[in-house]
Amino acid sequence: MSQDIIDRATNLINQFDARVQAVSADGWSAAAPCDGWTARDVVVHVSDNLSSIGNGLLGAESHAVATDEDIVAAWATAKQTFFDAMSSSDLSQTMPGPMGPMPAADIIGRMICTDVLVHTWDLARASGGDEQLDAVAVTQAYSGMKPMDQMIRRPGVFGPKIDVAEDADEQTQFLSFLGRQV
Repeated sequence: MSQDIIDRATNLINQFDARVQAVSADGWSAAAPCDGWTARDVVVHVSDNLSSIGNGLLGAESHAVATDEDIVAAWATAKQTFFDAMSSSDLSQTMPGPMGPMPAADIIGRMICTDVLVHTWDLARASGGDEQLDAVAVTQAYSGMKPMDQMIRRPGVFGPKIDVAEDADEQTQFLSFLGRQV
C-alpha cells in the first residue's frame, strides 16, 4: 500500500514540477484561479505543504518559503525533502493532519495527492501551461472528495461548486466541484 501511495505522489509531484519548470521568468506574478493568488503563490503553497510533511516525517524543522526566495529553488528543495522523507520514513506513523491526527500514508495519499493535482491545474492555468491532468488521478481524487462536499465548503479550503453540463468531461466536473471556473 505505501509503495502505491509513494508512486502516485511521486508521479503527481513530477507533473507539477513540469509545470513549475515551464513558467517563464515573468510569469510568476500572473493571476491564478485561486482567489487573490499568483502563479508564485500556488508554488509557495505546494512547497510549504511538501516541506511541512517531509520535514515532519524526518523529524526536522520546516520553513516556509520566504517572500524574497527564488521560487524555483525553494520548490526544488521542498520536492527533494518530501521525496527523501517518503522513501525513508515509516508512512504508518501518525502525524497531525487538517482533520486531526492521521497516518502519514493517508495524509499523503488523500490530502497531498489531491492538493498537488488541483494546484497543477491552477499553475498551468495561471502560466498558460498544459492544463491536462492525469485522468486516473482525477478519478481517484474526485471520488474521494465527493463524500466530503459539505466539509470542504469553507474559507481557505474550497469555494462553492460551479455548475457544469452533465456531459462535461471528468476533469471539468472535478475542477468545477472544487470551485474552479474551467
